[in-house]
Amino acid sequence: MIEIIVAILVLIGVALALISAFGLIRLPDVYTRSHAATKSATLGVLVTIIGAFLFFGLSEGVYSVRLILGIIFVFLTAPVAGHLICRAAYRSGVSLSKESVQDDLEPILGNEEERRAKK
Repeated sequence: MIEIIVAILVLIGVALALISAFGLIRLPDVYTRSHAATKSATLGVLVTIIGAFLFFGLSEGVYSVRLILGIIFVFLTAPVAGHLICRAAYRSGVSLSKESVQDDLEPILGNEEERRAKK
């Protein structure tokens, strides 16, 4: 029964990683691609690592601290990295795709660019 649960978790993780890969290929700009990479890829990796943790913990009796640290590390760093990449892209002037209907940062960061230009 444990192997079935672990297999289901690993398959869900692989499916989420595959969805993330399709998102990276199909989405139009860096902002939406970053969203695909940080959301579904992070979930895919987390579900896969949780499956490995449960397998080794329940069937082998070994609870790995490395897997727990891997789960925590991926959970904390991937969304932060995605946010910083999008922030750097926006501040360096990478334009939104044509399909984007709203730019919520323009009123806020547009003033920042004017202040830099005055210096």
